[in-house]
Amino acid sequence: MKEVEIGVITHYFSKISVGIIKLSKPLKVGDEIHVKGAHDDFSQSIDSMQIEHEKVAEAKPGQQVGIKVLGKVHENDKVLKVVPD
Repeated sequence: MKEVEIGVITHYFSKISVGIIKLSKPLKVGDEIHVKGAHDDFSQSIDSMQIEHEKVAEAKPGQQVGIKVLGKVHENDKVLKVVPD
């Protein structure tokens, strides 16, 4: 498995465990991501994501999406997509 950087965390809503990702590459529901930062390092799959409180199945570079995250994340954490070799 290899990983490709697809974006960066810009905000974290701790009460609802949602991270906001500014995308540099496309992302869709079902993708496996790896969040890596100074304090964070975990992987999860994308079950759902939203843009401006609207559910979307996929998002394009330049967009900001909100996803439910399994762990706490911080601003500037890297978001990598896990891709099969």
